[in-house]
Amino acid sequence: MSNQKLKGYRRENGAIGIRNHVAIIPVDDISNAAVEGVSKLIPQTTPLPHPYGRLQYGEDLELLFRTLIGHGKNPNVGAVIVIGIEPNWTERIVEGIAETGKPVAGFSIETHGDLETIRRAAKKAKEFVQKVTEIPREPIDLEEMTFSAKCGESDTTTGLASNPAVGVVTDRLVEKGSTFIIGETSEVTGAEQIIADQAVNEKVKQDFLDMFDEYMEDIKSHGGDIHGSQPTQGNIAGGLSTLEEKALGNIEKAGESPIQSVLDYAEEPSVSGLHFMKSSSAAAEMVTLCAAAGSAAHLFTTGQGNIVGHPLLPVIKTTANPKTAREMDEHIDVDISGLLKQTMKMEEAGDALMKALKRTINGRRTAAETLRHKEFILTKLYPSA
Repeated sequence: MSNQKLKGYRRENGAIGIRNHVAIIPVDDISNAAVEGVSKLIPQTTPLPHPYGRLQYGEDLELLFRTLIGHGKNPNVGAVIVIGIEPNWTERIVEGIAETGKPVAGFSIETHGDLETIRRAAKKAKEFVQKVTEIPREPIDLEEMTFSAKCGESDTTTGLASNPAVGVVTDRLVEKGSTFIIGETSEVTGAEQIIADQAVNEKVKQDFLDMFDEYMEDIKSHGGDIHGSQPTQGNIAGGLSTLEEKALGNIEKAGESPIQSVLDYAEEPSVSGLHFMKSSSAAAEMVTLCAAAGSAAHLFTTGQGNIVGHPLLPVIKTTANPKTAREMDEHIDVDISGLLKQTMKMEEAGDALMKALKRTINGRRTAAETLRHKEFILTKLYPSA
């Protein structure tokens, strides 16, 4: 598999995708009906309904725009329809996506109503679907791509085996020149200094520590205690006794590569290499943020068995827990439980993950894609006005 030829979709801005969606993005919650109406008429499209977008303000509103624009810009998207109730916000998202050079069209419901908007948008969606189906796959290299990783429903096998295996892949991809995103800010608690020490320089180290401290202070300012929710009940059932133990396993996904920058929520990396994104530890939220930041494929490790997916970003599931691999096999793309059975070495587990990644790049559907897991969950910072 090391010499397998890879093919993907080369976008006008140079980004490399491995899927070719026509996304339909609602600007706000009350535009979901129109978005779903278009997708019913043109079923080859990918709708992204969500519950927000009205009376948000400040950084919360900026994050909404960054996330929605980021999904339109994601390299797995070939063309985009944007639908909103008002024209100004609709046009802002259209303009942000248009910077990539891909086809994008915006429609506002005000002065038209749902039915006329659906008619107009569906006609354009049909045109876009036909247009993207003529985009050929081209030879690509891993170094041109962006990837991401997260763990969920972790247990003792996650830190012992599956996360270190992802760390092997992280180092291989970064060495090739790829871009790689990790995160889950609260779940590095107790191991934050190790991540800080992995920074490429003192500035990035301080950026990380400042971001981490601010994140934790924000939790405290709302009366929260991270130790009241971490480790989760599922983590405890899987044998993780403390948050520090969980964190030490979590950071194994970073491998040994230097961290090039600390990203804000949904922020796209500006250089290749490994990056740490400020992000929730909630599975669907973090995967959504990675998609907004430009990830084309996501490696997801699970111990007890997490089933999350995403509408645009293929999520490749792996587990080192033989019980989970057996009982939830329809959700697992890569079974590396041989690590704990001592029938597989860590480099071989890395080989298995790389093989699955390359097959996914070349078009093989992941378990989450096949089972129609399309979790699209926006991160919200504070209440709307």
